[in-house]
Amino acid sequence: MPEVELAGVVDINSERAEQVAEANKTAVVRDAAELVGRVDGVVVATPTASHAAVARPFLQAGMAVLIEKPLARSMAEADELVQLAHQRNAIFAVGHTERFNPAVAAARPLLTMPRFIEVHRLGTFPDRSLDIDVVFDLMIHDLDVVLSIVKSPVSAIDAVGVPVLTPRIDIANVRLRFESGCIANLTASRISRDRTRKIRFFQPESYVAIDYAAQEVEMWRLVRQPAGMPTIEGGPVTVASDEPLKRELEDFVDAIRTGRPPEVTGEDGHRALALAQEISHQMVLTTNPPATTHDCN
Repeated sequence: MPEVELAGVVDINSERAEQVAEANKTAVVRDAAELVGRVDGVVVATPTASHAAVARPFLQAGMAVLIEKPLARSMAEADELVQLAHQRNAIFAVGHTERFNPAVAAARPLLTMPRFIEVHRLGTFPDRSLDIDVVFDLMIHDLDVVLSIVKSPVSAIDAVGVPVLTPRIDIANVRLRFESGCIANLTASRISRDRTRKIRFFQPESYVAIDYAAQEVEMWRLVRQPAGMPTIEGGPVTVASDEPLKRELEDFVDAIRTGRPPEVTGEDGHRALALAQEISHQMVLTTNPPATTHDCN
């Protein structure tokens, strides 16, 4: 990135740290805390369990922090980080990368009043992020996107999840009902043969479809005629293809330089995590329902 210096890379795997540092012509730092006060911002891309521990000293120093999703491993840690950033007036961003997908940006002005949203995020079995279940690993991307579009509280959750290849939930389906009446149906899987990342919005007299991976958008709408039957018009929407992660980092850097809030704030990450936690709790209840007492008289 122009006018940005990668001051150092930290990793508990020293061999990996050396490789990344050499490839990017930067230094290896043995302890992240050594960077406190020495840089303008940090990106925390460690496993979820260590997000809070790594980010805490930087936020305490009032430094800008971007944490990859999910924000933290618990709501208690998320509460602490958001509060700390607020107290120290620190720039605090969360890496919900799909918000920076050019297809999402192109579709957003077309979404006026979604009434039904359908999401499919299917992936093959990963070699990473197995410390969290599929809701926090994959579905949380779409939870954040949906929450950013549907400006209404969630009123009901119906969720089911199955641990297929790991002790944690590997495939999940969730139905969210919002107080506005909008319903969102989300499916996430990390055990599928094919990769799919799509979201569709149905609203009065129009339909919008996003293919995250292809960065493609389609819109179809009902066009009423002065006389006769209405027609259906639409097709592909122009999308300026770009790398979402690059856009996310550019937004973070610009927030540091200008002092404005980042596109995805700590509060946004907190909101998505809270919903993911509620969904996870609902799945536990569905998977392990309370015992029923029968009258045998």
